[in-house]
Amino acid sequence: MAVQSNAAPPTPWSKSLAEPQIHETAYVHSFSNIIGDVRISENVLIAPGTSIRADEGGPFYIGAGTNIQDGVVIHGLDEGKVVGDNQENYSVWIGNNASITHMSLIHGPAYIGDDCFIGFRSTVFNARIGKGCIVMMHALVQDVEIPPGKYVPSGAVITTQQQAERLPDVEEQDMQFAHHVAVTNEALRSGYQCFENNACITPIRNQIAQKPDFNGNGDSSPHSSQNSYSSMSSSTQLSSDIQTQVSQLLAQGYRIGAEYADERRFRTSSWKSAPSIHSDRKSAVIAALSDCLAEHEGEYVRLIGIDPKAKRRVLEEIIQKPGAKPSTTGKSAVSRSSYSSSSSSSYSSAKASSSGLDSEVAVKVGQLLSQGYRIGAEYADERRFRTSSWKDAPSIHSNKKSEVIAALSDCLAEHEGEYVRLIGIDPKAKRRILQEIIQKPGDKPQAGANYASTNGAKSSSSYKRAESSTSRTSKSNTSLSQETVEQVRQLLSQGYKIGTEHADKRRFRTSSWQSCSPIASTRESEVIEGLEDCITSHSDEYVRLIGIDTKQKRRVLETIIQKPN
Repeated sequence: MAVQSNAAPPTPWSKSLAEPQIHETAYVHSFSNIIGDVRISENVLIAPGTSIRADEGGPFYIGAGTNIQDGVVIHGLDEGKVVGDNQENYSVWIGNNASITHMSLIHGPAYIGDDCFIGFRSTVFNARIGKGCIVMMHALVQDVEIPPGKYVPSGAVITTQQQAERLPDVEEQDMQFAHHVAVTNEALRSGYQCFENNACITPIRNQIAQKPDFNGNGDSSPHSSQNSYSSMSSSTQLSSDIQTQVSQLLAQGYRIGAEYADERRFRTSSWKSAPSIHSDRKSAVIAALSDCLAEHEGEYVRLIGIDPKAKRRVLEEIIQKPGAKPSTTGKSAVSRSSYSSSSSSSYSSAKASSSGLDSEVAVKVGQLLSQGYRIGAEYADERRFRTSSWKDAPSIHSNKKSEVIAALSDCLAEHEGEYVRLIGIDPKAKRRILQEIIQKPGDKPQAGANYASTNGAKSSSSYKRAESSTSRTSKSNTSLSQETVEQVRQLLSQGYKIGTEHADKRRFRTSSWQSCSPIASTRESEVIEGLEDCITSHSDEYVRLIGIDTKQKRRVLETIIQKPN
């Protein structure tokens, strides 16, 4: 193994010419650079493209079983020292069984404890990270000491000790993930060492040469493997939007399930459960959902998000419909937004009831009632819609589907030319679980006809014209886009709190955001007013919306809602 290791260069502050000390069981790739007093323990993996330079600050220590992945940079300041576990001074100390992943930067003075995980492109500088911490992707940890067993979410900027103390604890699934990464890289280290040892690699080469491929023709070339991978990728029928939604649900600790129904069962809301998905790994869940879509091609399939603690559903979303061919081009089969507005085109073949309600809405009402939820409605003219000042329609006390649909139809007729939205209410938790607009100005519900009538295309285009007109009007009267308003509604309906942060151009470049005034309310109109106050106060700065899970004390959303100019 031709290791790129060199003595430290002579400098005004050091003429020691110290050289790396590398344990014989470690694997250091020839495309890595190691300079100066770097002490690498047993069973360490140093991947290609790493730069470990103890030419200014030193020494560095890398503990047993640790993996330093592709593109990692480790450097240190001359005057920066931390105390290692052996009570000696180091510029950089990395403990045992740690994972320093692709493109991350560790700049001394820095201490990283045993069993830590540092995510892609994250930076640690002048910081001490306790044992068993997990720092996810694109995070900055600077000038702080993070207690053991803490979780730093992706994109976080931790630069004050108060922020560090408020970090959530690592959960079991996080520890399993970090352990899986460490085990995988230990296998890679053994594999690389075997590859450079003829006695180890020759029997494997002989075995490959004798082993037939899937076609039984003995061709085990990389080309054959590549084709196999391509076919596997093309068999994944889930759109990127649905895959993102699956990731978000899993990240929040929810489980994933699926149900299917033919057209007759769909009309009566008699869904059948697909085989249970016990895994919480995204790849396994995506594969199981793709299998379900393939097995029930020509039927409705819906994604279920399940809260295992509260033992209730948090999401039901149709991801396949009869006649729809799942696409791998990244376009959503059915995203949340298209599902809520697809009544103008999606079910043109479905027969409408005499109520004037779209068949999809009627089905959704049946689903909500079957789960024990109550139904309500609200309405707003265009002025009230722009300010989110909805008015309550008369309460619907019945839980019979026919009576609820009749009441909703009366509401649509009474408020023709206005916005009307359907409300799903959890009476036990006393909170809303659904808010969906079922009528907009320009829609004319007619008895005996579905919104998606024979003039579906015409209806759809007029629907879009009305929507774009409303959007233009909205923008002239409020600083929030309709997309942001809908995002706020979804966050509030899931029980999350809303916050805001702002940054000028300089702070934006360094991700040093500052908090706006806290928004204590959970009422939509007051939250939107708080957001607009922040935007008005910082009109020439970046402003971002924050969704906060108060129970797990972590952020579930960060999205920029204003940019300078």
